[in-house]
Amino acid sequence: MARLLIVHHTPSPHTQAMFEAVLSGATDPEIEGVEVVRRAALAVTAVDVLAADGYLLGTPANLGYMSGALKHAFDTIYYPCLDSTRGRPYGLYLHGNEGTEGAEASVERITTGLGWTRAAAPVVVSGPPGKAELERCWELGATIAAGLMG
Repeated sequence: MARLLIVHHTPSPHTQAMFEAVLSGATDPEIEGVEVVRRAALAVTAVDVLAADGYLLGTPANLGYMSGALKHAFDTIYYPCLDSTRGRPYGLYLHGNEGTEGAEASVERITTGLGWTRAAAPVVVSGPPGKAELERCWELGATIAAGLMG
């Protein structure tokens, strides 16, 4: 069975709503043969990342950068996972009021270094996520999970 790992930092109601929509899409009953595992960014380990076949990353944009929690996750897993996870697909959702471009770019730089492949366009939301933004989050989760189906 394929495994999708959702690594998230959800410190606000807005990022929590986005996380829940991504999770709902990833666990849609029509997606079969994919186990969805979720880990808080401060709790994820290299073992979690190595055991996964694809990734969904969620973060707020803080001062133009990804959250410190997601950066810590990358710092923890980068070298142990560098050679073994190349080519694996990932998706990104992020929330911020400003500086989202810098947060998106910082995640892109690290995932490029890891050799991961962006499998869907990032979902970037400023302000409260509305119905359309939450639908895009759902689609992101479903897209990444469906891509792992055998």
